[in-house]
Amino acid sequence: MTVPSYTTRPMNTTEWALIAFLAAIWGGSFFFIAIAVKELPPFTIVFLRVFIGALGLLALLALTGQRIPMTREALIALFAMGLFNNVIPQTLIVFAQQTLPSGQASILNATTPFFTVLLLHFLTRDERATPLKWAGVAVGFTGVALMIGLDVLKTSGALLLPQLAMLTSSCSYGISGLTGRRVARLGAHPTAAAAGQLCASSIMMAPMMLVFDKPFSLPMPSHTVWLAILGLALISTALAYIVYFRILATAGPTNLSLVTFLVPVSALLLGILFLGETLHLRHLVGMVVIGLGLALIDGRPVRRFTERRAHG
Repeated sequence: MTVPSYTTRPMNTTEWALIAFLAAIWGGSFFFIAIAVKELPPFTIVFLRVFIGALGLLALLALTGQRIPMTREALIALFAMGLFNNVIPQTLIVFAQQTLPSGQASILNATTPFFTVLLLHFLTRDERATPLKWAGVAVGFTGVALMIGLDVLKTSGALLLPQLAMLTSSCSYGISGLTGRRVARLGAHPTAAAAGQLCASSIMMAPMMLVFDKPFSLPMPSHTVWLAILGLALISTALAYIVYFRILATAGPTNLSLVTFLVPVSALLLGILFLGETLHLRHLVGMVVIGLGLALIDGRPVRRFTERRAHG
């Protein structure tokens, strides 16, 4: 398998279709978490998510004959990916969704590309930020400030901690873009890479769940919660990461991070239709401003506008 190039480039139609599909199933994760947090604590939810997801992918590997790479370099990369792409961000997201509605959480999660641009600029040689991307980062964080600043004034700071948790999770996802580059360079099949990072995540999450949540002392969750956990693990995790590594290997981490702006669309629809959530004008304004920042980072809308003006 050839080593892919990681320099950001325009995506083709197939990659955009995969981005849209990934956004839809990742948006569902906020819906599933909103159901699960009513009866289960955070560490338990995250452990069940990565453990059941890992079992599903291991079964798929057995059927397809693929294997998880087990070299020292591969294990380090998979554990790093598991830490920054699962353990840290997913725990913070579940913590935040104990307070924040799923729609608001998904909007804040859309800041991931801004952290990705910053980290790739300072820590890599082939993904330097252009002036247009710097402008996108500035505009995007202005949108975040509009959301959080107004929320703090209206709630006496009650939502500040979960909102900061969501932003920290987005930063962790940005770091995972760097570690994901190392995983993709191993040449592993996307299913094997996804299974490997979920197995690593399960190993890291198990002791935290047992020590802090003491799950065996908890009452048995309802059937609704179990269905939400299965959806979270098998659809929004196992299936999602197969698609994730497929996009990462061909389009690169900055293009991949754009998926987080599409995620709120499905998350908002599910939250409004099935959870009775509502959004205020300030959240929509913040999302629009974040979207403008992402458009600047992507660059294509600006280039098309400039070309149209040049051709009069």
